[in-house]
Amino acid sequence: METTGKTQKPHAICNCLAPLNELIGKLNRRTSSVPPVSCIVADVIMGFALEAAEQIGVPCVLLQTSSACSFMCNKHLTHLVDKGFIPLKDESCLKIGYMETPIDWIPGVIPLGLKHFSHTIRTTDPNDPMLNFVITEFGRSSKAAAIIINTFDALDQNVLTALSSICPPIYTVGSLHLLLNQLPANYTLKSMSSSLWKEDPACLNWLDSKPKNSVIYVNFGSITVLNPQQLSEFAWGLANSKKNFMWIVRPDLVQGENAALTPEFWDEIGDRGFAAEWSPQEEVLGHPAVGGFLTHCGWNSMLESLCNGVPVLCWPFFADQNLNCRYACEEWGIGMEIGGDVKRDEVGFLVRELMDGEKGKMLKKRALEWKKKAAEAVAGGGSSSLNLDRLISEVLNV
Repeated sequence: METTGKTQKPHAICNCLAPLNELIGKLNRRTSSVPPVSCIVADVIMGFALEAAEQIGVPCVLLQTSSACSFMCNKHLTHLVDKGFIPLKDESCLKIGYMETPIDWIPGVIPLGLKHFSHTIRTTDPNDPMLNFVITEFGRSSKAAAIIINTFDALDQNVLTALSSICPPIYTVGSLHLLLNQLPANYTLKSMSSSLWKEDPACLNWLDSKPKNSVIYVNFGSITVLNPQQLSEFAWGLANSKKNFMWIVRPDLVQGENAALTPEFWDEIGDRGFAAEWSPQEEVLGHPAVGGFLTHCGWNSMLESLCNGVPVLCWPFFADQNLNCRYACEEWGIGMEIGGDVKRDEVGFLVRELMDGEKGKMLKKRALEWKKKAAEAVAGGGSSSLNLDRLISEVLNV
């Protein structure tokens, strides 16, 4: 960390502008066959790109890779500070129900508790570098020429309307993976992948052997870490549900050690379960055998689940995941939440309810409605498709 006075600044603020300027300079000095940089598109937390764009006189567009609601909540962290909600008075605030404090005054956002905000608020230090970094970056996002959000209008309409009054022009172009799928099969971008791990295609062959809507897919993403007790409770909850499941068990899924499922567990489940280190998630969620998704509620996973009409069991871990869980369960009507202290009986019950219960049937119906709306957004004449065209012609000057 770099330090100015008492406040520590993350390296991104202090050390990234010069290398970006150097890169832009190299690009602009190349031969006439390569056009000069005419616009910069950067992640919303890379505000230093705004300065680089200003120095060469081109627009800078910021990309919000998570939800519009997450963007609005981060824009309002400064108000949580002003109102005295954060920083926390002391560590006991995490234990005595303080995180349930209702926050119902953020424009366009459904009523939340403090626990639904990013984990950056869980600090007692007014000079906490990450909290101040997020406040700073989302504050200066207003200087962008435009903001791109990976969502679609129908999903986040209320908060998008509220954002339009306090932000530069907003272009919703989600879901990005569905837009990518609109390209011809031989298009160069079709060969790109966002996977952080090597995918195991064998899982698709296993799914082919299972009946329609009979498998619950379990994936806690690329960062979430369990402790050994949580691994055991999830494992035996899945086993006791008596349902088919496919579980992504990364080598680093368990804190401080390799993830290991016991021989007794495998003896119990037989062919009802399949474990892989990673999977082609879009294909898995689109497979007819998959009828539910036990997820950490990362934004990419939430969008991919919505776009495939798959209801979710939510076990949020950090960042924007508690917020996404709240919306999945309370606003979009596609999910149920597992309690923070994982218990095998609860896991087994909720898996059965999601796959076979009346509640699960309601969630599935709603998920299929969202699937239709997501497809309409990226189709020709849909909101996301039109917004992408507008972004290119109005802002990127292409």
